[in-house]
Amino acid sequence: MKITVWNENRHEQTNPVVADIYPEGIHRAISAFLKEDGHDVRTVTLDEPEHGLTDEMLAETDVLVWWGHKAHDEVKDEIAEKVKQCVLDGMGLVVLHSGHFSKPFTKLMGTGCNLKWREADEKERLWVVDPTHPITEGLQQYIELEKEEMYGEHFDIPTPDELIFISWFEGGEVFRSGATFKRGRGKIFYFRPGHETYPTYHHKDIQKVIKNGIKWAANNNTPQPTRGNHQLIEYLSK
Repeated sequence: MKITVWNENRHEQTNPVVADIYPEGIHRAISAFLKEDGHDVRTVTLDEPEHGLTDEMLAETDVLVWWGHKAHDEVKDEIAEKVKQCVLDGMGLVVLHSGHFSKPFTKLMGTGCNLKWREADEKERLWVVDPTHPITEGLQQYIELEKEEMYGEHFDIPTPDELIFISWFEGGEVFRSGATFKRGRGKIFYFRPGHETYPTYHHKDIQKVIKNGIKWAANNNTPQPTRGNHQLIEYLSK
């Protein structure tokens, strides 16, 4: 599988706490554990020409993984629209943490995607609410993170096609932390954990979910629909 990991790569350059946790960037931390499964993984970042998302790169991508936070507005509208169209055409998309506010995700959702949030070093417990789903393969009934940023309801997204994880936080909030959507021929998996000042992407169960989510989101050469005016397939008898 050909996977592209996109990261705005800004916190790692300016925040020593983030640089200490992810010395080569969040994108390379994610790509490292994906490569363990033998995938062809490439990383691209915001400040590259076309944000690294050239037509050639996208055409060769089976699944795009997206991490962004403070620089959503710097993503060019035409690049976000191009990513959206690639998803509609069949590319898989895995959106992580604060990527809920990214331009490609909000365009595909058609809503504001807003939520509550708080940074207070809270314990997070991600409960599996659909144990039949392939994204939960290899997990126990919940994943516990010692410290994470809180995201709380209401999360302004369309009703998910499938709800896989619900998070509980020490402060009392809950959140729909793992949800899937289908748009056109493409599949989208949103997965909440991953605030930059915590070592979340070093957690083996979080890595497992992302790996499973990528596998689920891949197109697997599904049929290409034909639309518009169409010639007869069978002779119409009168």
